[in-house]
Amino acid sequence: MLEQYDLHNLMVIDIETVPQYSSHDQMPEVFQKLWDTKTQHQRKEETAEAFYERAGIWAEFGKIICISMGIFTNGRVTGLRVKSIASHDEKELLEKFASILNNQPPSLILCAHNGKEFDFPYICRRMLVNGVKIPSQLELSGKKPWEINHLDTMELWKFGDYKNYTSLSLLTAIFNIPTPKDDIDGSMVGSVYWNENDLDRICTYCQKDVIATAQLLKRYRGEDLIPDECITIVTP
Repeated sequence: MLEQYDLHNLMVIDIETVPQYSSHDQMPEVFQKLWDTKTQHQRKEETAEAFYERAGIWAEFGKIICISMGIFTNGRVTGLRVKSIASHDEKELLEKFASILNNQPPSLILCAHNGKEFDFPYICRRMLVNGVKIPSQLELSGKKPWEINHLDTMELWKFGDYKNYTSLSLLTAIFNIPTPKDDIDGSMVGSVYWNENDLDRICTYCQKDVIATAQLLKRYRGEDLIPDECITIVTP
């Protein structure tokens, strides 16, 4: 499986998102009303104010604070080089990410877990909002399906079955991929950002998901995992 892909022409990514405001009452009134309307079916019995902690899931009400990227490296064994861009200024972050992609071949393959439903469209929407030109690797307009170089490790696991979501943590457990114990999970990112202002902690969490996704790709290909000593975290 996936033997036709050159790993060295592939970038694994993961993003972390948070609500645009620290709380529901900090939103402009017009957006409070729009949030209430947008989420009325998802909230069920929960109030719009309490439900706002999940606003980072929606690109209309959230923002990206970290993008982690992993590229496979050559050597005696395949390695992985991981780098992150993190910023409180979303436009600055997206401009940096766009610049990185613009300096890569247009044929570069982007890979993420649940990327086709979350990471890729979220990035494109936030680029539009911030006035950042979408790089060719993310652009879908005018392309035929087979011209879009996006891989999604969750979609690959489905094998055409669209009924269920399968988490990255479940797949790493199934494939016996060792992962460091996380001190946070995705549901805590907004709180860590707005209450603790700990962007570095969020960045570390994001990098772990990139490494796990890269290791999952190796398992899908029937190959050995990347040894820890061959994984490099590039510091800013």
